Amino acid sequence: MPQYDLLITGGLVIDGTGAPARKTDIAIEAGRIVSLEPGRGATAKEVIDAKDRIVTPGFVDVHTHYDGQATWDKHMAPSSNLGATTVVMGNCGVGFAPCRREDHEVLIQLMEGVEEIPGTVMAEGLTWEWETFPEYLDALDRRQRDIDVAALVPHGPVRVFVMGERGIQREPATAADIAAMKKIIADSLAAGAVGLSTSRTLVHRSSSGDHVPTYRAATEELKQIGTALNGKKGHVFQLISDWEDPDNEFDILRSTSRATGAKGTFTLLDLGNKAPDGTPLWQYHLQNIEAAQAEGLDIRGQVLSRPVGMLMGHPASMSPFSRRPGYLALEGLSKEQKLAELRKPEVRARILGEQNINPHIFVQIFEKRFGTMYPLEEPINYLPAAKDCVAAQAAAAGMDPLAWLYDYFLGNDGSNLIYIPATNFTNNTLTLLRHAHTVSALGDGGAHVGSICDTSAGVFLLTKWVRERGEIGLPEAVHMLCRQPAELYSLLDRGLIAEGMKADLNIIDFDALALRTPRIVADLPAGGRRFVQDAAGMDVTIKSGQVIFRDGQHTGVLPGRLLRGAQGLVC
Repeated sequence: MPQYDLLITGGLVIDGTGAPARKTDIAIEAGRIVSLEPGRGATAKEVIDAKDRIVTPGFVDVHTHYDGQATWDKHMAPSSNLGATTVVMGNCGVGFAPCRREDHEVLIQLMEGVEEIPGTVMAEGLTWEWETFPEYLDALDRRQRDIDVAALVPHGPVRVFVMGERGIQREPATAADIAAMKKIIADSLAAGAVGLSTSRTLVHRSSSGDHVPTYRAATEELKQIGTALNGKKGHVFQLISDWEDPDNEFDILRSTSRATGAKGTFTLLDLGNKAPDGTPLWQYHLQNIEAAQAEGLDIRGQVLSRPVGMLMGHPASMSPFSRRPGYLALEGLSKEQKLAELRKPEVRARILGEQNINPHIFVQIFEKRFGTMYPLEEPINYLPAAKDCVAAQAAAAGMDPLAWLYDYFLGNDGSNLIYIPATNFTNNTLTLLRHAHTVSALGDGGAHVGSICDTSAGVFLLTKWVRERGEIGLPEAVHMLCRQPAELYSLLDRGLIAEGMKADLNIIDFDALALRTPRIVADLPAGGRRFVQDAAGMDVTIKSGQVIFRDGQHTGVLPGRLLRGAQGLVC
């Protein structure tokens, strides 16, 4: 009998195809699955007993923003520690390449505003050992990390690189500008980018408060630069939009796919808004997707398995008080000193009587929506009941909700947080998830580090919709988390447990699987703080045949690499 590198025995294998689970052993050699029936007596350098555990492919997380973190960190947490073995970054038209030296601060401000990564973190962490996008990919390739990363070309930096200040000011692109952008995109794709991304949303702004360079960029500009893509090479066009004109916006993806055969994908959430004909916008999107698919165009929506969850409070990067003058005056104090000041009646009265100065767009939208705020529980409840909201609790206490919230934030030594299910807090989530042409995504790993920690959405899918509510079968859920997103990006060598596939695997104690409440750590460059999250029951994560996490702890092994283009696709 042969000796393998790794042998996993006795586990209940959910292979990612959607087929029923079955008990079988898995033999791994040279980073690949070489047998699912290695036979009695097979031996290996390491044997993992997976009895009473499920074994799944590694999760594929296609909507992240590790563009900066991947250049300074070996660990793509909080995705890799929650079961992801492959991530796609460069989403939403923001990133750090291409970039001339004089535009470093422009892209830092852009990423700080859009994806809420502190500028000081990026200023210290980014090495800027690149100017072009291919040079950026080379920089990524030189670093070891725990999991594989793939990158989209972000439209914003390309526009700034070509147009300079005109691009920053969102002036129309000339024919020469568009030709130059197409050349950069084509060169980036040839170097290994997996597609192109752009943003068309009002919510995305730089840290200066200005709209992003791609906001309301001419539809024709997007259609023309999209022709640099090539469907035969597995390229994808990713878009986020406000959908003011849903047909016009969707036509960007449709026209690109018709012209190039490339796939299209976009952020699809239930925001409660309507299409021009009165149809709920999420349903209108599904109708457009179905029409495109019937035409042979592969366009898919990206959906989140739960609400987009903002976290606010003193440990977080924002709160309804964080930009009020009285609160800002306490900057520079130690935590103990700040809390002592905040407890003083005169300071409390002053801050409660003030307004925020230039607050983040999230605060502008939600700071007084007390009916959508919920005290954070342990363990976290992502689908809270209306009776538990801040407005209801303040009313029960006979208090103004803002004053109640002020006092609540001082509890537990100032560590109390509120959870705001900002979007997708809806009964339509399951319909979106189970649609034939959507992909489970939108965890946003690496972004909104001080206010959102949604990378756990994959684990939530397993715990809430599969185990607790029984709305989705386990094989179907694993297919959603592994093979569907891998197919979207033509990463065809992963997302399945089958002979010849990448040995990217999770061994999970399904009965014990549980998300822990997000916590703040100060492990970013320049001492920057971020939310991270852990899960019980994630026993082992394996990347390319090597154990990278065991019982939530990293093993120190770094088998992850940069993926250049489609994988396992014959062009």
